[in-house]
Amino acid sequence: MVHAYILIQTEVGKAAAVAAEIADIPGVTTSEDVTGPYDVIVRAEAENVDRLGELVVARMQNVDGITRTLTCPVVNL
Repeated sequence: MVHAYILIQTEVGKAAAVAAEIADIPGVTTSEDVTGPYDVIVRAEAENVDRLGELVVARMQNVDGITRTLTCPVVNL
């Protein structure tokens, strides 16, 4: 299982709606609107890196109001 944090920038005033919509996507474990350089932080999990990529590119980036994403896979050192 691959886990990642996805940092999301949204259009002004869209953070809460984006966080709520993303929370319903399968594979998303948490989705919260935050302050700072990013507007929403998501924790997600997938079977492998390819499925994680599909989750971010095919599902999350199609949510209305998102302007940019940054995916940070979790590593176990």
